[in-house]
Amino acid sequence: MAQDAGGGNHLRLAGAVAGVGSGVTKVAVGHGFDTIKTRLQCAPPGTYKGAIDCLVKTVRNESVFALYKGASPPAVGWAAIDSVLLGSLHNYRLFLARQGMTEPTRKGDGRRLTLLGHGIAGLFAGWTSALLSNPIEILKVKLQLQMERSVEQRQFKGPIDCAKQVIRVHGLRGLWQGLGGSLLFRSGFFFMFLSIEGLMRSFARLDGTRFEISPSFASFLSGGLASFTFWGFSIPADNVKNRIMGAPLQSSPMSVRSVIRHVYHTEGVTGFYRGFTPVVLRAFPVNASAYYVYESLMVLLNAEKTRA
Repeated sequence: MAQDAGGGNHLRLAGAVAGVGSGVTKVAVGHGFDTIKTRLQCAPPGTYKGAIDCLVKTVRNESVFALYKGASPPAVGWAAIDSVLLGSLHNYRLFLARQGMTEPTRKGDGRRLTLLGHGIAGLFAGWTSALLSNPIEILKVKLQLQMERSVEQRQFKGPIDCAKQVIRVHGLRGLWQGLGGSLLFRSGFFFMFLSIEGLMRSFARLDGTRFEISPSFASFLSGGLASFTFWGFSIPADNVKNRIMGAPLQSSPMSVRSVIRHVYHTEGVTGFYRGFTPVVLRAFPVNASAYYVYESLMVLLNAEKTRA
């Protein structure tokens, strides 16, 4: 994404506002896939034969609405998380551009942030958003892992009850269990936003050719395709993070290192890729839609310069 490197740039709230739209889109499009992914990652080995088996058993035993267990925290929280992620991303880009991390535009009529700068901005934005995403994901994961059909039979009656129980047992810091895993997982946004910018620049080079595509469709494709890069690097960390978050409430907190050792010794390298199928199926439609919404809102808010 091209950025003006001039000193007149200032911190804006546009990215945060556009991020709300992105977060809501992610929940609407992808939460069912996420539930299957989380159950595959956290269930004891042999519980499910694969993603389809998990889907069938979940719907058969708990109804189709079980796919949206734990949707309440992200329905509200993902709007806030993506607001922080994409709002801080926008401002980190501006900051790095002001620090001189720029290069001439393709047309030579200005300067833009380097590809590495986009990756670094994504890394910092990922770490920033982890502070907010961690407590929301703790509630989401614990609610998703409840197998009971009846609400009365479940340990957690809802997100508020879940939060109260976590705080009662582990204190307020219990909502930040697994933060190390969250930071590791969200480091993948380095690759996500570096890839998005690289793809957008590649599509821009098609301007004036028979293969020219609109900026909005380029945003859609870039967000979807870059998500495969993100998940290729991040799914092992996602497995570690979710196993920490999904541990029984009364168990002692686990460290990232101890979970990595346990997974490797009991399941081997393949254990870090549990849930890969729903991730692949979910990645493109969710991220393509979310990034399209983000870019469209940024243009609507006049926060982005014309791509060079």
